[in-house]
Amino acid sequence: MEFLSQCINLFHQGGPVMYVIAGCSLAVVAIAVERFIYFRQMSTDAQLFINKLQPLLERKKIAEAQQLCEHTPAVIGRLAAEGLEAYQKESNLEVIMEGAAALLAARLREYLNYLSSIVTLSPLLGLLGTVIGMINSFSVFNVKNGQPMAITGGIGEALVATATGLMVAIMALVVHTYFTHRLDQLVTDMEQVYTLIITRLTGNKKTRRENHEIA
Repeated sequence: MEFLSQCINLFHQGGPVMYVIAGCSLAVVAIAVERFIYFRQMSTDAQLFINKLQPLLERKKIAEAQQLCEHTPAVIGRLAAEGLEAYQKESNLEVIMEGAAALLAARLREYLNYLSSIVTLSPLLGLLGTVIGMINSFSVFNVKNGQPMAITGGIGEALVATATGLMVAIMALVVHTYFTHRLDQLVTDMEQVYTLIITRLTGNKKTRRENHEIA
């Protein structure tokens, strides 16, 4: 209880800016939890999926490949499903898959820009709180009332806002870096699946058209 009361006192000493910084910290936690759940749903063993999908494409077992994609709700499964559907409809496979990949990547990047904004905003808010606190500490009002020690004490209290802003910024930076790394991994997996489907199905499609023209 004593530690909690000290934290509350420090929070109030930081000034009104602390409420905005606290809101930023809650936003970081909320985004981290939401993105962790979403990335977990969109992740799978890419190499295992490719090893299962490749022989099906080589044998032209499109129906079985679609079933495999349906049982793989990850981002690479969705991308492969879009490619197989475009292949069956004889649509432009590359355009369809590029559009699907861009949409999936955009959904993976969702909310990450907020984290980068918080990384920049939190220290500035802390600095603002410190400047406001120091202005109050150096006010002539405190000196006139015979309280010169209030100046140094006020500076110490004012620095609470800067320290809190830096901690929130560090937390947001760590979370942003982690999910950016996860995003790069998922994008690499999508590129592997994209290349596999384009090389296998486009070649099969060209062969099928050539045989049809000869016939």
